[in-house]
Amino acid sequence: LVFLPFMATGTVPLGSIIMDTTKETIQTVFIQKENIEANGPLAFNQALDQQAKDLEIKKAKAEAIDAYFKDHDMPLAGYGLKMVEEAEKNSLDWRLIPAIAVRESTGGKYDCVKVANNPFGWGSCKIGFKSNEEAIETVAINLGGNNPNTKKHYADKTTKQILRAYNPPSIVSRYAEQVISIMNDIGEEDLIEKITT
Repeated sequence: LVFLPFMATGTVPLGSIIMDTTKETIQTVFIQKENIEANGPLAFNQALDQQAKDLEIKKAKAEAIDAYFKDHDMPLAGYGLKMVEEAEKNSLDWRLIPAIAVRESTGGKYDCVKVANNPFGWGSCKIGFKSNEEAIETVAINLGGNNPNTKKHYADKTTKQILRAYNPPSIVSRYAEQVISIMNDIGEEDLIEKITT
């Protein structure tokens, strides 16, 4: 009969080792599960908080546009949210579309005469739209560089460059500066973000 040295020393039974390892694994899994459950609602709530903040900012911008139009007795009051949404979709300054409408038609007071629903002077007042919403969408898509037919004129440009392409200085010498001045009258580009942070 041969005795191995580990048998001669006081060793822990194998079942006990398996049980301790299993207990540690269960504890680790339980701790990880608690962390996941704790972070899940936290992450979800943070996402909801951000969505609520984004919506608040969007509404504040729309209200600033509508207030400007209303204060100046302009017919496009009420289209602020549509203008903000289309500006966001097309990566434009939120004040650009309303400022162009003010410069081109005094906010819809003096729309293009020969065509319907064109408060932006789009296409030299030769293009009409079914609605002001469609006009807003069309102008935003084009100025954002998202229409393949006009992309070369507007894509990857600053607001001032977009305005100079929209109405070149050779046609109206200070057009870009005039529109930018109106934009500043509507509000600061990041004013809403400063207020809510």
